[in-house]
Amino acid sequence: MKSSRAYSMSSRADAVATTKERIAGAALALLMERRYDDVTLADIATAAGVSHQTVLNHFESKEGVAFAAADTARETTNLARAGATVGDAVGAVRLLVADYERMGDANVRWAMDVERLGSLAPFIEEARQSHRAWLEEIFELALPTDAKARKRTLNALHAATDVYTWKLLRRDLGVGRPETERTMVHLVNGALGRNPTPT
Repeated sequence: MKSSRAYSMSSRADAVATTKERIAGAALALLMERRYDDVTLADIATAAGVSHQTVLNHFESKEGVAFAAADTARETTNLARAGATVGDAVGAVRLLVADYERMGDANVRWAMDVERLGSLAPFIEEARQSHRAWLEEIFELALPTDAKARKRTLNALHAATDVYTWKLLRRDLGVGRPETERTMVHLVNGALGRNPTPT
């Protein structure tokens, strides 16, 4: 009897977790296509194939769903960047651009809407700091030891690899993906004082 009851409780917990993941995934998909203000709980419920009340039961509010969606996005980004090799500018930029191709437009939109995001705004700053820490880890061996020079170099690396730089090249200037990668690698090498990237 106890075994059957435990199994039933475990199955229920699994079902709840699966539903929460589906709702968070649906919310993320919508938020990647629209502004935060333009996504409603009803939209999320429809996309997830559940009722409006089910969304509220799991997350209490639209903000709660958005937090879960942001967590999902962060985990995906961290996984995407985990394959970078220390010191490999070409490989690091390739991973970044692949991530930006998938999430870049939404990232830019969220950053531009930061003042409208309320308690979700810290996610933007957290993402910025996470990106900087990643850069510091990947290019540690090439960074200056002097604190002031190190900060300047990190600032330059951040500018060279930021999602806004990707947007400028891909969206505003219409540069193709391979050339965008080459340009960003060139900027990274310039920030590190390396020789120009071969054409």
